[in-house]
Amino acid sequence: MHPNSKLEEPALRALDAFQIEIPSWGFANTGTRFGKFLQPGAATTLDEKFSDAGQVHKLTGATPTLALHVLWDLPNGAADVPNVRRLEGRHGIASGSINPNLFQDQEYKFGSLCNPSAETRDHALGHMLDSIALAVELGSRDISLWLPDGSNYPGTQSMRRRIEWLEEGLVRAHQSLAPGQRLLIEYKPFEPAFYHTDIADWGMASYLAAKAGPQARVLVDTGHHYAAQNIEQIVAWLLHTGMLGGFHFNDRRYADDDLTLGSIDPYQIFRIFHEIQRSGSEVIDDIAFMIDQSHNLKGKMEAMVQTVATAQELWLKAALVDRDQLERLQQQCELVKAEELFRGAFWQDVRPLIREWRVLKGLPADPLAALAESGYVQRISAERGAKLAPVTSYA
Repeated sequence: MHPNSKLEEPALRALDAFQIEIPSWGFANTGTRFGKFLQPGAATTLDEKFSDAGQVHKLTGATPTLALHVLWDLPNGAADVPNVRRLEGRHGIASGSINPNLFQDQEYKFGSLCNPSAETRDHALGHMLDSIALAVELGSRDISLWLPDGSNYPGTQSMRRRIEWLEEGLVRAHQSLAPGQRLLIEYKPFEPAFYHTDIADWGMASYLAAKAGPQARVLVDTGHHYAAQNIEQIVAWLLHTGMLGGFHFNDRRYADDDLTLGSIDPYQIFRIFHEIQRSGSEVIDDIAFMIDQSHNLKGKMEAMVQTVATAQELWLKAALVDRDQLERLQQQCELVKAEELFRGAFWQDVRPLIREWRVLKGLPADPLAALAESGYVQRISAERGAKLAPVTSYA
């Protein structure tokens, strides 16, 4: 490596440590509430999902874990753990975050942990506790909770009572966490509920995490914000208060579009990464970087490799910011110089530097080209396409 600036070596060291989790559902046939466009290479079994994840890790060197959705990936609960362990060893991928499913069952029509029915709330809590137990067996640190609860019409639900039920459920779930485990609480302003959502923003999620207990944190999904919301400021606040647990990265044009990371606004991801990297390696090591996307039109393997490569590029760009100089310019209120220094790091073409880094790590210099040359997508499309059938769930 022949760095041409004093910033490149530390930046590349930052790239060495950057790992990002990929989701099992990113390889499955997914779509919109209007329908799904099926792909012959889509994964239909957990074995196929682990296989695809293993290929992405071999190509990028940055995705050692696979997020699992309990009802989709472990429908038999603890009985599925031995099979997951076998797949981990076979494909060189570890189980990552465990994602409970509190939106699929018919009884969740009026909510899960916030449902007026005590019986339904107990059922939802039981699923949470089962998910935590699965995470213990699989050695997974994080339980990622997205709660779709809310209401569509004013006056139809007591928002105050639902807060109380939610607090009670999260406290009980937190009590079941093993040492070292974390409960990551996600927020979303709307959808599927369109009048009020029970965990609508980062302030509510922060409060609930603090109420639940010391092992609870906030999970930020970049698509779960109103248009033009300053997500990097939210990240700065969560870092300042010690409440940032992790991310679900994706991109969007309108709402929760789940488009591939950086496809619409790469500058936003760069700005978020900058705020994170200001915190130092100890804080960064405690943050879960995860992808949460729906590849409905793009090829699933190509989209995932493209996403991870983009994340690496933006992470490296953020690491190239001369933060000492930037802080001096900020302190002196040198607005144009500060902005140009900041933007300059973003506009750098880091692809040659990353190619060199990849070669030194024994990785393909161009992961997308290597994927195409490997014939993997063609092979799985031929093998899996023969059994292609309509799907009945999101993933």
